[in-house]
Amino acid sequence: MPPSTDLTPETYLNRELSLIDFQKRVLELATDENIPLLERIKFIAIVGNNLDEFFMVRVPGYMQKMRMGIGRTRPDGYLPSVLMQQIHSEVNELIKEQRQTLEHLFSLLRTENIAILDLQDLSNEEREAVRSYFRTEVFPILTPLASDHARPFPFISNLSLNLGIYLERHHPDTDERSLEFARIKVPVGDGLPRLVNLNQVLPQYGGLPVEGHKFLWIEDVITDNLDVMFPGMTIAEAHPFRVLRNSDIDYELEWDEDEEKMLDVASIIEHGVRERRFGFVVRISVPNTISERMLTHLVRGLEIRDEREVYLIDGHLGTANLFEFASVDRPDLKYSAYVPRFPESFSPDTSIFEAIRHQDILVHHPYDSFTPVEEFFKQAAHDPAVLAIKATLYRVGKNSPVVQQLMEARDNDKQVTVLVELKARFDEENNLEWARQMEAKGVHVLYGVEELPVKTHAKVALVVRREGSGINRYVHLGTGNYNASTARLYTDLGLLTNNVEIANDANRLFNRLTGYAPETQYDRLQVAPEYLIHTLVDLVDNEIEAAQAGKPAHLIFKMNQLEEDVMIQKLYQASQAGVQVDLIVRGLCCLIPGLPGISDNIRVISIVGRFLEHSRVYYFQNAPHDLKFLAGSADLMRRNLYNRVEVVFPILEERLRERLMRFLRTQLRDNTFAWELRPDAKYYRRQPNGVAINSQDIFMRRSFGLLLPTQDEPSE
Repeated sequence: MPPSTDLTPETYLNRELSLIDFQKRVLELATDENIPLLERIKFIAIVGNNLDEFFMVRVPGYMQKMRMGIGRTRPDGYLPSVLMQQIHSEVNELIKEQRQTLEHLFSLLRTENIAILDLQDLSNEEREAVRSYFRTEVFPILTPLASDHARPFPFISNLSLNLGIYLERHHPDTDERSLEFARIKVPVGDGLPRLVNLNQVLPQYGGLPVEGHKFLWIEDVITDNLDVMFPGMTIAEAHPFRVLRNSDIDYELEWDEDEEKMLDVASIIEHGVRERRFGFVVRISVPNTISERMLTHLVRGLEIRDEREVYLIDGHLGTANLFEFASVDRPDLKYSAYVPRFPESFSPDTSIFEAIRHQDILVHHPYDSFTPVEEFFKQAAHDPAVLAIKATLYRVGKNSPVVQQLMEARDNDKQVTVLVELKARFDEENNLEWARQMEAKGVHVLYGVEELPVKTHAKVALVVRREGSGINRYVHLGTGNYNASTARLYTDLGLLTNNVEIANDANRLFNRLTGYAPETQYDRLQVAPEYLIHTLVDLVDNEIEAAQAGKPAHLIFKMNQLEEDVMIQKLYQASQAGVQVDLIVRGLCCLIPGLPGISDNIRVISIVGRFLEHSRVYYFQNAPHDLKFLAGSADLMRRNLYNRVEVVFPILEERLRERLMRFLRTQLRDNTFAWELRPDAKYYRRQPNGVAINSQDIFMRRSFGLLLPTQDEPSE
């Protein structure tokens, strides 16, 4: 009798702890001496940014479960209270390692004449210049808020950096001194930089030269000039503190009692974004040098219930702001500039539609330029033969060429329909603004389907073009967003095709999204939440049957996250049947490979490097040719398979399937920026044993990687 595939704490890793493990892998890149110095600082900032999001989005749910007395609900077996203690312990250790690494990197930067200085490092003349800068550019922006018996503790907004200040007031009539509290919000990003650039300040306000690249922390500048803010008071002590609040907006339908009607989607989003600033506190960070009386006052004022919400930090707070180091003009300390190549059959002066008619085009960003995707929209907007454009938009960015072209298409009298996902976390306001601009142009803008909590995460665009006596349709399908900025940083795949069956499916999909068609069927596209999970299970079962029949059987899945119970159980069953299972999972992974009798045939690697691995590809060795390779927007997560509209598409042309196999095999051979997950549930970085293979570096030279043994040099 085969072992059980029931998920238990021995076979299922906790997703939150696995996500923390991912941050550890990112942090390890900051210690890699083969990575340019300023890029290593960037990885420190990425860890800081990721931890902020983790606390704002993932932690609040467990805090609420603790308060409501809800026990274990997932196979990992963790009670919320136990998990919160583990999170606190592991994050504290991670932050400690991050700070130690940062101090080492700062010391290396000083040898390159780049430094964040202390005020004490400045001469009197330099300090006076900084004081002039403070009076002129900083002081007018700041607003101190006093807190006493008549004025309550001020509200502290999410992600804000603040100064808590104790002031002494002298009463001459009694010769007594009283202690007062005030708070100053440091408006970083709202008029002030986090890092004050002395290369600009000292020449402007003191006529003083600066060697190298020198900075000050803005909170240090404010603290050093508090006497300007509080004349007549003595500064007893001042400490920075930083607050994170629950930002996991609940998008349930809401009733407007005043108007006695259901709120529209846009109104709910606006309300939710406003409410995000006022969520309950999930974390307060303070320096480990803070006084007991100050910490006690902050904890009481912020109504913090659990000491685990307090994090004592060695050094300055909020490392996400270290992205500002990207402005330092030292190309020798950064990655060499990479210019993406144009894919086959495309040049900017040719018709994108003619190129697609010739053959399907598969692009691998950022190694292949995003220009063909932008040209797809641009030419559609201006081509007199184009009748209609339909697209889904999830995260488009602040300056979006794609959205601009959609509005220009409407100016040119095309029929333009766009489904804008307003619930894309932390992009809600940006998406809402674009949606309103498009609506003003006459674009048909929709915000979702039927039930609001279901997000539309699919990446699909359809162009309808009159050709001869009929019409032809062109489709773009992707694993990533229509975002020119992230297309330079994230690895994603995109397919441009005019395959009739795929075009028919795209038409049906938009009909489903914009109208009422819950029983829509598709020929080629695998669409969640209705069909995708069933197709994946059937294809895995087919590999199991092949292995049981004595045939070679192989699954290769590449994704961002793996967490969904049914798919993990199926992969365990496949391993036990003799199927070789290779998983490339960049982020969290709840499956445990290499367990005797359970997952002996499963290998899991995570690739973390210069670019963020973001593509999703699924390979089934014994599937029919038209289902051997699938790519799309869905990870194997419960949210993707059951609570989002996702599209996974087949790669139908054999030459493109060969490229995807090269792509997958190249990643599986990576021994430079790949970590293996082992049966002890820990990740170990691979070390080259002979030839070093860096898959991302190879893709920069050849878009789809190493040649297969029987292949000659390809044209890409």
